[in-house]
Amino acid sequence: MQATRLAIPEVILIAPKVFGDARGFFYESFNQQAFNTATGLEVNFVQDNHSRSTKGVLRGLHYQLPPHAQGKLVRVTRGAVFDVAVDIRKSSPTFGQWVGTELTEDNHHQLWVPPGFAHGFVVLSETADFLYKTTDYYAAASERCIIWNDPEIGIEWPKINIPMNLSSKDMVGAQLAEAEIFG
Repeated sequence: MQATRLAIPEVILIAPKVFGDARGFFYESFNQQAFNTATGLEVNFVQDNHSRSTKGVLRGLHYQLPPHAQGKLVRVTRGAVFDVAVDIRKSSPTFGQWVGTELTEDNHHQLWVPPGFAHGFVVLSETADFLYKTTDYYAAASERCIIWNDPEIGIEWPKINIPMNLSSKDMVGAQLAEAEIFG
């Protein structure tokens, strides 16, 4: 497993060792010891989630407030997405900045999105299966959403030639300046 810190160093791109031949491929999608060694982190995952979405679906920018803040280890097992993490820690030198990367069924990459970050993705392929591990359980009362197109953040979402498809919750997310965020 190779771990690469992105422009916001707390967000880590993980590339597993994939063994492939004419029959297909094999890789360890998660190994706690290898994750801890590669990232220098010690996290405890408590929940796995799986979503399936069609092209143009945009989910996010979601996060949970303390005491239920979640770190997420995300990946795609079918299709392709553009995945984004936004630093929402007011005391951080990278507050309000974002990083994004393409996660696909072919590159097998994973992204570590730590607590204190809003997370979202848009589906680039006809469909995508998106899997993620979380470090805390879902807690509806702690869930928040920042609007996906907040100009203060300025995410450069890829052009997909169809309108973005958002849930009603995601369409009315807060602007970063008004959002309840991390201190």
